[in-house]
Amino acid sequence: MKLVSEVLIEDEALRDGLQNEQREFTVAEKLRFIDALVEAGLRRIQVGSFVHPTRVPQMANTDEVFAALPTRPGVTYTALILNRAGLERALAAHVKHLSISVSASETHSRKNVNRSVAEAIEGVKPVISQALANGVVVRGGIQSALGCGYEGAVPLARVCDIAAIYSDLGVQEINIADTAGLGNPKQVFETMKAVSARVRPDVALSLHLHDTRGLGLANLLAGLQAGVTIYDAAVGGVGGCPFIPSATGNIATEDAVFALEEMGVKTGVDWRKLSAVALELEGALGRKLPGRMAHVAQSLDRRRGG
Repeated sequence: MKLVSEVLIEDEALRDGLQNEQREFTVAEKLRFIDALVEAGLRRIQVGSFVHPTRVPQMANTDEVFAALPTRPGVTYTALILNRAGLERALAAHVKHLSISVSASETHSRKNVNRSVAEAIEGVKPVISQALANGVVVRGGIQSALGCGYEGAVPLARVCDIAAIYSDLGVQEINIADTAGLGNPKQVFETMKAVSARVRPDVALSLHLHDTRGLGLANLLAGLQAGVTIYDAAVGGVGGCPFIPSATGNIATEDAVFALEEMGVKTGVDWRKLSAVALELEGALGRKLPGRMAHVAQSLDRRRGG
């Protein structure tokens, strides 16, 4: 089995994880979680999104969070934007790394941004160009790339066409998102190979995986075999798109790190420290989270204590 030797993990618990929660976290709470993620070794953290506060109130304080973040060498703080208004807020907050996404599904695109796929693509083109002109590193995302919670299968040709548009615009990274958690390992491998063939050779590819049907880590392994070196995850396995029925959380960061390190793939992250963060997040949310390794670590610690 041929795998890449090292990966970068972007933790999205504070954005994808919290956007589906009823509880709203304060700036101080978010900063404490970010400190803990950095202490665990994470080098890229999605802090939030610059979206309309009435649609996603959990992200309303993203500007304040960025204003309070200390500079840490080797650590990238990133955020999600959807339009020019979001970009203007991000630029005002001096954000240097941004994700901007469109959906490959017509129905999901309508639900998410009230635009067709074609309209959404035309809408983000000038936003991406403006961000790049301002020295921002841009990751172009393709949501529902491996299937749609409303429509089912999404044509691979459409995903590749969107990726080619991003590549032509000059983005530095393209993110393939299994937003509804419908993908399978064979599909992931074939999709990443097909996308790679359609974009510039210097464009990095990343995967955003949900564990709706229990295939999240299997899909990560398929990504490794396809040569993908950047993965999204969320501590505790929190997350889910509020505009997709039955879309559950991301792969848990601590689970992904454990699996990767066990296979000899370097992450630079301590899964035990992440497990402590996951358990703290459980307490804040008042429920058990789906991530596994935090509970394994907790059980082992109890046995040792006994």
